[in-house]
Amino acid sequence: MPQEPRIDVETRASGVGSSLSAEQVARIADALGQQGVWFATPPERRGEARAADQVWELVGDRPHHGYTATGRAAVYLAAGHRALTRPFILADGFNQGPSDLDGLWRHFNQPYQKGTPGFLDQLGTLGIDVILLGFDQRHAAIQANAAVAVTAVLRAIEERQGDDPLVVGGVSMGGIVTRYALARMEQERVDHQTDKFFSYDSPHLGAWIPLVLQQLAYLHEALAPRSDGPGQAELIRSPAAQQLLWGWVDSADYSGPVMTASALRQEFLDDLRAVGWFPRRPYKLGLANGTGTGAGPDLPPGTPVLDLHDDLFQLTARVQPDLGELQNVGTVRFGAPVWTSATSHVPAFDGAPGGTFESWGKLADAAGLPIEHRFRASCFVPSISAIALARDPFEWQHDLYADLSDLPKDETFLDAFCCDATNTEHGAVSRPLVEWFLEQLAGW
Repeated sequence: MPQEPRIDVETRASGVGSSLSAEQVARIADALGQQGVWFATPPERRGEARAADQVWELVGDRPHHGYTATGRAAVYLAAGHRALTRPFILADGFNQGPSDLDGLWRHFNQPYQKGTPGFLDQLGTLGIDVILLGFDQRHAAIQANAAVAVTAVLRAIEERQGDDPLVVGGVSMGGIVTRYALARMEQERVDHQTDKFFSYDSPHLGAWIPLVLQQLAYLHEALAPRSDGPGQAELIRSPAAQQLLWGWVDSADYSGPVMTASALRQEFLDDLRAVGWFPRRPYKLGLANGTGTGAGPDLPPGTPVLDLHDDLFQLTARVQPDLGELQNVGTVRFGAPVWTSATSHVPAFDGAPGGTFESWGKLADAAGLPIEHRFRASCFVPSISAIALARDPFEWQHDLYADLSDLPKDETFLDAFCCDATNTEHGAVSRPLVEWFLEQLAGW
């Protein structure tokens, strides 16, 4: 049996803070640099957003742990349609705060090659009515936002003219939200009238943010707390992050298992199993921003990415090492004490094939630190997660670099999937993915 992945911190961050002068604390906070909520991504501002034909205000059909989620949907009718006819629901993904549906339109309608209309415009040409589904709290629990998705599906059925079936899915967490929503509706014998389900780089087995960066967010927040809004680690501690991340820590001081650290992740997976794991009726499609060849970004395990030091001060953060015992991932030293973090039995996630996220680059830019271009982005949603490799989410890490080109059908929970030609940014719209997706929808 493989040993459980874990992380160990040698000196508590709280001890570091209490042992330093105000000037030393400020030096560390300045070195970490970035204010605001770490890992949040700004909305897409490039291009024009089409004005919606309708906007639906939505309330979840039930509360989750006492919280009733809310959201809204923007409806864009295809050319020649005066009413909703062929509904295509695309749910927004994980981020801080409310969805920006104009930004979501801009993102998915960015031309992926010169002279070719954007993806959403092409859907309209095919007579497909696009519904962009957003949430008022994208970082809320998946079960809560899935209740909003259920309301959106029922509203689409109610508003639709004719009896064309729905296509329902989402990008990133949106694919998990709609997966749960449709499965829950089936379990409760509610007819979702959905012919196809899709997920666009969704972390079916889990997502990855380097553990050392999670810890540094907590450390920065402890040393330089904000009084004017959420802390730097707000997204990391959010319910959705706990449910989605393969490895999660709750503080800069945490030592222990990282795969089972959050009770919210275990609860969500149990709830997902209780409703059937995946919806059974729709044909299930998956798109992965990572390659299917087993080749990931050039990120040698254990390599220092951020390495700031002089005679008095050191800040080092490393690419996730590959397995091993007590492999150093980060150090903060100001004379004494020293905060040191090390992982054991954690695979080399950063360099795995998958949709990438500029977690390292964003921190380096905010701190004004030099960084090699190849280190800016690391794996966020491994390809094997986006294509829903048939593995237990707590035991899937050893297949990170698998060749998926000739994967047997029973090795994935999906009916069909497509991997990108290169490891592109998480959620990016690329020609291979769009053309494959349009082919899948052509017969609908």
